[in-house]
Amino acid sequence: MSSLIEQASRRLEQLRQAGVAVPDIVAAAVAPVVPEPVAPAPPPARPSVVSRQVDLDLDALTAAGFVSPNAPRSQIADQYRVIKRPLIANAMGKGATPIVNGNLIMVTSAVAGEGKSFNALNLALSIATELNNTVMLVDADVARPSILRMLGLPASRGLLDLLVDDKADLSQVLLRTNIDKLTLLPSGTPHPRATELLASDAMNTLIADIARRYSDRIVIFDSPPLLLTTESRVLATHMGQIVVVVHAEKTLRNDVQHALATIESCPVKMMVLNQAKAGAGEGYGYGGYGQGYGYGYGS
Repeated sequence: MSSLIEQASRRLEQLRQAGVAVPDIVAAAVAPVVPEPVAPAPPPARPSVVSRQVDLDLDALTAAGFVSPNAPRSQIADQYRVIKRPLIANAMGKGATPIVNGNLIMVTSAVAGEGKSFNALNLALSIATELNNTVMLVDADVARPSILRMLGLPASRGLLDLLVDDKADLSQVLLRTNIDKLTLLPSGTPHPRATELLASDAMNTLIADIARRYSDRIVIFDSPPLLLTTESRVLATHMGQIVVVVHAEKTLRNDVQHALATIESCPVKMMVLNQAKAGAGEGYGYGGYGQGYGYGYGS
C-alpha cells in the first residue's frame, strides 16, 4: 500500500512540474500520513516518606542538666548561647570569611569520657531554641552511641542502616521531635565494622547528600574521639567547623595537642572546657557543671 502512495506522490509532483494544475483535494488524498509524536509517559511519582515522630521528656532533660525550651533561664543555657553564636554565624555565612560546609559541625574530643556527647546534645538543644535556625543531631559515635540513651529513647534505625543499604532513604530513619526545630539521626543498627563505615565511600556520599539537601540547616555530628579511631579524622575532613571538648583537670595536654594536630585542615576549630570548677556562688545544675571556651580559625 505504501508503495502505491509513493508512486502517486511522485506522479503528482511530475504533473506539477509539467504545469498541470492538480486539485488540493487530490494531493491530500495521496499525501503520506505522518503520525503525531507521542510524548513519553511521566515517571511514576515517588511516594513521600514522613519521618517518625518521637516525644522527648523536656522536664527530665532539664533535671539532667540539659538545655530545654521550657526551662527557666539558667547559667548553663547562657553559656551555650555564647558558645553557639559564632558557630551559627559561620554556618549561615555571616562569619569573618566564607566557610565551605560551615553548617556541618563536628563535636569530638581527644579521648573517651570528656563529655563530648553531653555537649553535642546541649549544643543542638540550644540551637533549636533559635527563631531562625533548625538543627539535625547525628549520632556518629557508632561504636559507643549515647544520644538516644541520654534522651530516654529506645534504639532505632539510623546512620549505619543508611551506610549498608543504598536503597534506604534518609527520611526513613530521621526522628522528628516535639522540639519543632530539632531532628535526630540515630547511630542505627549495630554493625561489626561500624567504625570503618564512617570512612567508607557511602559515608562520603551521605555527607554530601546531607550538605546539599539541608544546606539551610545546621547539622551537628557527635563523633568518636580523635585519638581512638582514624575514622573520626576522616569524618573531620568533611566538616566546616569542629568543637573539641576537653575535660578540665583531666585531659592531658599532649592528648589535646595531638588531637588538634589531626584536624589541622579544618577551617574553624573551637575548644570547650568541660567540668570547669565554678566560683563561689556560681554552682548550678549537673553537679556544678561549667565551661570555658576558646575559638579560632585554622590555617
